[in-house]
Order: sequence, then C-alpha cells, then structure tokens
Amino acid sequence: MTVDDSGSGEDAQGADSGEDPLALRLEGLILGAERRYTPFQAARSAGVSMELASRFWRAMGFADIGQAKALTEADVLALRRLAGLVEAGLLSEAMAVQVARSTGQTTARLAEWQIDSFLEGLTEPPEPGMTRTEVTYPIVELLLPELEEFLVYVWRRQLAASAGRVVQAADDEEMVDRRLAVGFADLVGFTRLTRRMEEEELGELVEAFETTAADLVAANGGRLIKTLGDEVLYAADDAGTAAEIALRLIETMAHDETMPELRVGMAFGTVTTRMGDVFGTTVNLASRLTSIAPKDAVLVDTAFAEELIRTQDAPASEAEAAEEAAAAEKEGEEPPAYRFGLQPMWQRPVRGLGVVEPWLLTRRDGAS
Repeated sequence: MTVDDSGSGEDAQGADSGEDPLALRLEGLILGAERRYTPFQAARSAGVSMELASRFWRAMGFADIGQAKALTEADVLALRRLAGLVEAGLLSEAMAVQVARSTGQTTARLAEWQIDSFLEGLTEPPEPGMTRTEVTYPIVELLLPELEEFLVYVWRRQLAASAGRVVQAADDEEMVDRRLAVGFADLVGFTRLTRRMEEEELGELVEAFETTAADLVAANGGRLIKTLGDEVLYAADDAGTAAEIALRLIETMAHDETMPELRVGMAFGTVTTRMGDVFGTTVNLASRLTSIAPKDAVLVDTAFAEELIRTQDAPASEAEAAEEAAAAEKEGEEPPAYRFGLQPMWQRPVRGLGVVEPWLLTRRDGAS
C-alpha cells in the first residue's frame, strides 16, 4: 500500500464507517494487514473459544468492538500463538492472560509516548501550505521498520538481564519473593507547582525529572520499576547500590535550579515481584519513609541500615568509625573506607506499619 492509495478498499470502508481514511491507511501500514474479521470470525479462525479470545483481547488493553469487521490476519495469528502456548502446556491459561496484559500495558504506554512526544514533532508540516495529513504517512512508513527493530533489540537486552537475575536466584521462591532494596524518590511540593506552572512547563519538568532519575538509576546498577509523575520507584539487588543511587539523585537535583527539592525513602527486605512491579511491606515502608523524609535527604529503615553495616558500606556509628581509624593509624594501616554514614532518628508511628526507627543516610567525607 502506498500513500496514493486514495481509492483503496480500506478508504471505501472508512467512508462507509465514518472513520478517517488516513487513520485507516496508517492502521493498514502499521499492522501490515487489512481488516477482514469480526471478533467471532477471528476466534473461530484461530481455533479458540470466543470467551478466551475476549479475555486475551481485553488483557491486551483493547475495547470490545461488538461484531464489527475490524480485526486482521495478525490478530488471528496472535490469538493462535497464545492459545498454542496453552495447548502445548508451556503456559497456563491464567499465565497466558498475564503475558497479554503485561505486554499490552507496557507497549500501550510506549506507543502513547511515541505518538505524543515523537511523531507529533516530526509530522509538523515542513512547508507552508502542507497539512499534517500529507506528511504523516510517509514519515511513519520510513520510521516503522527502524523503530520495530530497535524495540525488539531493547526487549531482548532486557530479557537477557532479567533471565540472568532469575537464574542466579538461590531457589524457586526467591524468583518471586526476593530480598531487595527498594527506593522512592519524590519531588517536594509538586502539588503547589501544578497550581503555579503552565501545563507545558509542568510537562517539561516532569519529563526532565523522569529522564534524569531513569539515567541515574540505570547507570548505577539499579532498575527503574515505574514513574508516577512526581515520584519514581526503583529497586536494586543490594543496599549499597540503592544508597548510591539515592544520594546521586539528591546531589544531581540539588545542582539543578529548575528542579524542586527531592526526598528519598528506602527499605530493605522481602519483595514480591509481579509483571515488572514490586509489592509488599518493604515497598510500603519505603513509601512511608519518603513521605516523612526531610527535603534533600534520604531516610532508610533499620533493615536497610543493618545491611549497609553488614556489608561494611557504613559504620555502626561514627564513634566506632573513629575508634577503628585510631586503631588503624596506631598500627600503620589504612582505616576502613566506609562510603556512607548513618544517623538514627526518633522512632515514630507509621500508618499501617506500627513504630519504625528511620535512619538518615549521608555520604561520608571523601566518598564519591
């Protein structure tokens, strides 16, 4: 199909259904197939029940379409593949639905971002008198294969990294319930900012924050779990890595005059992982610590502090560190090189979690 297919069957179908002809041509280009099936016909052609086909379709994030002829050969193939994995015993039906849901949720956000922030800018008419319609189709036609190849490459890279973490797990339980360091980083006073800033300015600030946080988390060995506008959630396999990320976030944002203050809360313990997200008491505790953290400061829970002490990333106390340094100097040896400092704070009740003892995390002089 080319951009000059003004008399194509899809355009005629668009005219009959009231849909925009360009939108239909773009759909055909992106999907690589034209509309041929109703949902019932697609399910029958794929050899699956209508009920299961509907479950897969909704799990992928698509609306019910009644019996409109809106599905393609690619939709039939996708149903057949998912059902085939179930029939072969490689996936349970529930797991196949989860695969559809996780893939749909992830790619939906990616597609929205690419259209809103990427294609929207590229399809601005380059010359006066040209319409966006005249520019969009050829641009998508050129970009589509490159973006598809890049998406598959990144997915394979991420899959390799995740598989490596799983095979290093001590046992099957650890694959799902693992001991991780979890951190929330939150922009202070974001609600007030939303009242003062224009929408475009606010969008630029959020994008800058998310981009900076994502880069720092990845560069220092953590994993970005999700972004929530004014907040990011990340995880790391060890407390030292998570602590380094937290302090680098604070330090980086403090040097950016356009950014509000930041606060970080972290906890260490058993975490349940599902569909790329993390759940459990450890995550809840990290969130609560973030809400009570001072501006430009990092609070951690007792388990996190104990883990830093165990791995010799932080001393049990500054008094102990001073004694160790004096003893080392007396023996003509190098004192322990602790990266972080820990200061116990007042115990306080935390909603839903009882009384906790936060620790203030700092970077020790000379550590970087």
